[in-house]
Amino acid sequence: MNAPETTVTPAPVRRRIHPAWTVAAVAFLALVGAAGFRAAPGVLMVPLQNEFGWSTTVLSAAVSINLVLFGLTAPFAAALMERFGIRAVTAVALVLIGAGSALTVLVTQSWQILLTWGLLIGLGTGSMALVFAATIANTWFAKSRGLVIGILTAGSAAGQLVFLPFIAALAQDPGWRQASLLIGAGALAVVPLVLMFLKNSPADVGVLPYGATPPAPGPNAGTESSGPEPTGPAAGQEVQEPRRNAAVRALQVLKRASKVRTFWALVAGFAICGATTNGLIGTHFIPSAHDHGMPETTAAGLLAVVGLFDIIGTIASGWLTDRFNPRILLAVYYQFRGIGLLVLPLLLSATVQPSMIVFVVIYGLDWVATVPPTAAICRQVFGADGSVVFGWVFAAHQLGAAAAALAAGAVRDATGQYTYAWFAAAAMCTIAAVISASIRKDARKPESVPVPA
Repeated sequence: MNAPETTVTPAPVRRRIHPAWTVAAVAFLALVGAAGFRAAPGVLMVPLQNEFGWSTTVLSAAVSINLVLFGLTAPFAAALMERFGIRAVTAVALVLIGAGSALTVLVTQSWQILLTWGLLIGLGTGSMALVFAATIANTWFAKSRGLVIGILTAGSAAGQLVFLPFIAALAQDPGWRQASLLIGAGALAVVPLVLMFLKNSPADVGVLPYGATPPAPGPNAGTESSGPEPTGPAAGQEVQEPRRNAAVRALQVLKRASKVRTFWALVAGFAICGATTNGLIGTHFIPSAHDHGMPETTAAGLLAVVGLFDIIGTIASGWLTDRFNPRILLAVYYQFRGIGLLVLPLLLSATVQPSMIVFVVIYGLDWVATVPPTAAICRQVFGADGSVVFGWVFAAHQLGAAAAALAAGAVRDATGQYTYAWFAAAAMCTIAAVISASIRKDARKPESVPVPA
């Protein structure tokens, strides 16, 4: 008598690394490549003034155009990523950044720097803005979103850290044109990685978002059901709207969000965040240090240290956001930043003093630590619209940065120093802290009102 046959079911092959982490790694590199220009204006401003005789206000205007487009492109980029995919939008954005930076070497007139620094790089960096980090986190991760947004946001700081010392050195010898070519090459070098490894969604590789659980089978699984089928997303998944025109989608989300008080609180706070980072420190710290006799390479090195500690601070902020009330975190971050700006005019000198090192470390830890809690509030309140809402909030960030970049340049031309700009920024940070603390604890996603396409 033969022994009964037994069927051995092979154990399912478990992935050691979820594909979401591969996507996050490539997204990090893309943000590093896109970040090269973020540090460039502060380093290249003095060489361009020396060669062409352009005023600080003219160059600040180019940066302001860049920052405005950087911000206003973001919500539409988020919608474009939903419509055409993360990979295609990211690749085009990196090409625009590379082209704009490379073409800068051909400029001879001030309007041309407005075109390259302003239009091309503004559109490219806007499509690679912090909303990109939020989109990756919301699409690929069901848990640890705050940590992931913190890591990806730190990619911009890493780009500043990697590029800034080289840009400063090249700007002095052999010259600013070689520095511009380095930035362009850095952006273009990431494009092949994006095309190969940056997948649009977990469905493309047949997995759920990281941390998501598959829907439990119903009691009648495998049998016909006479009643209505259950509805609703599986854990960790979002209900996706039908694909539609990206501009319409972005504007519809803005219409819905504008009716919610929390949206305007985030807009006001993030506008001040942009004014006190990209607009003021990012654009004018090196020229201001140069006014006090500090060599440009030394000042650039200090900003690189800001970038280094920003990586630590932003990742830590993401970890904290997963565990603590994000509105309280925002209030603390803004107030600490304001204190730093208040004392900065007393710290600037021809040499680097220990007090300046303390400022750089603290400001670095706080640089974009505001991003994870802001993105978390957007998701908590606006649900599936959260990424696009964050795009609009980020637009306010860049409008604030543009206004500060231009205003600080005008203050420098009018008074010969930046002191009043630093004090005004410190006061604004206190306002942002109060606004952030006032966001209601019980804010929840508003009732959805269908808006026809």
